Amino acid sequence: MISMRQHAISLVAVFMALALGLFLGSGFVGDRVNSLNGTSRDRIGDLEQQRDSLNDQVNSANSFDAAIAARLIAGQLRGQDVLVVTTPNAADSDVTAVKECIATAGGTFAGQIGMTDTLIRDEKAEQVRTIVDQTIPAGTTLRAELTDTGGRVGDLLGSLVTHRSGQQAASASDRQTGLQTLRDGGFITFADNAIRPADLVVFVTGDALPENSGAQGQLTARLAAAMSARAQGGTLVGRTGSATGVSPIAVVRSDPALRNAVSTVDNVDQQTGLITTILVLDEESQGHTGSYGTGPGATAITVGAQPVDAPPGT
Repeated sequence: MISMRQHAISLVAVFMALALGLFLGSGFVGDRVNSLNGTSRDRIGDLEQQRDSLNDQVNSANSFDAAIAARLIAGQLRGQDVLVVTTPNAADSDVTAVKECIATAGGTFAGQIGMTDTLIRDEKAEQVRTIVDQTIPAGTTLRAELTDTGGRVGDLLGSLVTHRSGQQAASASDRQTGLQTLRDGGFITFADNAIRPADLVVFVTGDALPENSGAQGQLTARLAAAMSARAQGGTLVGRTGSATGVSPIAVVRSDPALRNAVSTVDNVDQQTGLITTILVLDEESQGHTGSYGTGPGATAITVGAQPVDAPPGT
């Protein structure tokens, strides 16, 4: 069924096409095109052929990735419980694809927690601070240096729902109390009785945040880093373009402390990014952190690939 948003986009496209047609019909563009000499026309034709060839190569590469993905990631997460955390702008299709890949890799889905707009906009900082202080699991001490909302909530969530190898997870009652209180406050969402202790956590974000989004990217980045530090490992993933501006991945990559705490993948909307997400989680379980994808700050396209700044032939 076509959504209102898709319908609106279609209408905009139609009007743009009509406007372009009127503009071309005015004779201005047509006169300029007609004035091109043969060499210019040949050059345009060559560029169009190169474009079509590159598009064919990209489509072929995507088809290959889709066909080979299951073989590449099979068994990579066997024996690992993986929690999925989403931001409000995460695409449902990306979240579904990540969960399917976790299953294909042999991992066990440990549940899904959604961050709300109220949380990432830091609209109720005092309330969430009180909740954090009152729901710390028995025997747990939160990191004193984490005083911001993202760091505090991430540290608490990590202590409630994740654990490192050989460490005891929080009790079921402590976990339920903490999660329920955060949900009642409007800071997170989750399905009842659907969250279990996790070894690894993957944070799914969406497109790049607008420049006027304030500190939302910073809060998300700090939450992801703090929560991952409590787990065996974690990765923050986003769509193509999500490594720019004030977005969470850009924040992580610009801060050495955050970059060492959580891995990043900036093209989860592509088959390559989905494969990389699973490979990164496996790397994280072994204590290795990295920045992957095609955006600014990525050190390689995927795990095991040649670094982007490495000279040819090395």
